[in-house]
This record gives sequence, C-alpha cells and structure tokens, in this order.
Amino acid sequence: MKTDQLETQNDLVLELTNVSKEFKVGGMFKRSKHVAVDNASLSVKRNQVVGLVGESGSGKSTLGRISIGLIKPTSGSVRVLGQDIFALGKDELRLYRRKMQMIFQDSSNSLNPRMSLQELIEEPMRVQNLYSAEERRIRARALADEVQLAEGWLGRYAHEFSGGQRQRISIARGLALEPELIVADEPVSALDVSVQARVLNLLKDIQESRSLSMIFVSHDMAVVEFMSDQVAVLYNGKIMENGSAEDVFANPKSAYTRTLLDSSPSL
Repeated sequence: MKTDQLETQNDLVLELTNVSKEFKVGGMFKRSKHVAVDNASLSVKRNQVVGLVGESGSGKSTLGRISIGLIKPTSGSVRVLGQDIFALGKDELRLYRRKMQMIFQDSSNSLNPRMSLQELIEEPMRVQNLYSAEERRIRARALADEVQLAEGWLGRYAHEFSGGQRQRISIARGLALEPELIVADEPVSALDVSVQARVLNLLKDIQESRSLSMIFVSHDMAVVEFMSDQVAVLYNGKIMENGSAEDVFANPKSAYTRTLLDSSPSL
C-alpha cells in the first residue's frame, strides 16, 4: 500500500459503507417497512466536523445513532477507528463506547434528576470503572470548568439549571470518557436563539481544542454551515449531496439542497 493511501486510511475515524436501516411499522395484522436510511456511505476524518442536514424524518438522526452503535443497521458496515463495531460482542462494544459518545437534543430527558452536577459528570467514568473516586471528582470539576459551569454549582441538581446550562452538562458528560468521535444530535434546537450561539461557540471551541471528530446533526442549514467542515444532505434516507461545507453552501448541486438553503434564515 502506498504511504499516502495508508495515511488516508489511518486518518479515518468513522467509515460508513452502504448503510441501510429498515423499521417495521403498523399493527399486528398490517405491517410495512419504513426505510429510514438508504444505502448511505460517509466518512469522518480526525479533527473534522461532518454536518448531517435535512428535514424531519430524513434519516439524519438514525444515521447518527448507527454511527456509534446505538442502532444496528439492516445492512452495510460501520467502522470506528478501523473496527467494525457491529462485529463486537455486547461487552466489547460497551468498552469500545469510550471512543464514541453522543450529545442528545433534549438534555432534560438524559439527566438523572436525583443526581447533582458533580455526580452527573462523574457517572460515565464510574460506569466504565475508570479512575479512582478522587480522580473522578477532580476530572468532573475540570470538565465543569471546560463547559463554563461554575464550581459552586457542582452540588446543584438538573432542575436548578437553565436549558442552556443543562446542555453544557450533557456536553461535559459526552467528554468525560475522552472520546475520539462525538455525535451531536440537534444539540441546540431546543434552546432559545439567544442561547444557541453561546452553546455553539462553546462546542466549536471544545471540538477544535480537543481535535475531536464530530457528526453534527441538524435541520438548520445556518447552524450546520457554522459548525461543519463537510456536509451531507439527506432526503428520505438518501444522501443527496456530500461535499465540503464551502462547496455545498456556495454551489449546491442538488435541487433539494437549494430548497433548504432558500428556506433557511441566517445564523
């Protein structure tokens, strides 16, 4: 293998090849198939943000979840850091999840209301049996600081935080295991516009400082343009267009992409 080919292969953090996902829908006596993802191929390099954009129901969130093993595809392969993650056993996949994490849209549903901020950030490390109790406390405090949550708030519970602050907690939890790949699924869509920009700036700064690879899922073209290096446009489970953010936004090739751009307000 040539050196440049080897470097390109080693540079890939995520590689999706011909991935499809079908769901069975309907009642007991009348069931049909819904194709959520249709023969999608996509790659994410180190320190790269790939935006998945499309309308509701386009398959972008399903593809994001497939990328880190939360949903098993009907067909196709998913390789994270060269490993076919669906070839791993249950326990092996649980350990491999340290390398890939998710930031969910609704932070309220993903945070245990009985846990303090300190406990919420420590939880991923505790579940994976990482570090001593004291090391987890120290790391949790550092993560809270990284996402701009005051040390004095570590004893507070989720309901005592604003929506933007709860999303910062979700970001800190996503970083707790030092992953190399993060899927951010509509991470600001539930926030007020005034808060969105601050959270996006924080997420972008963290991605750049940690050299993270990221899939950024959104229906908002302006948000995707701000966050992404590469953009894949989905419609009915199919990738209609895939290219650099600069090319997609300056010279869209798909009529569907042009429709999304025409209907999108600027950030």
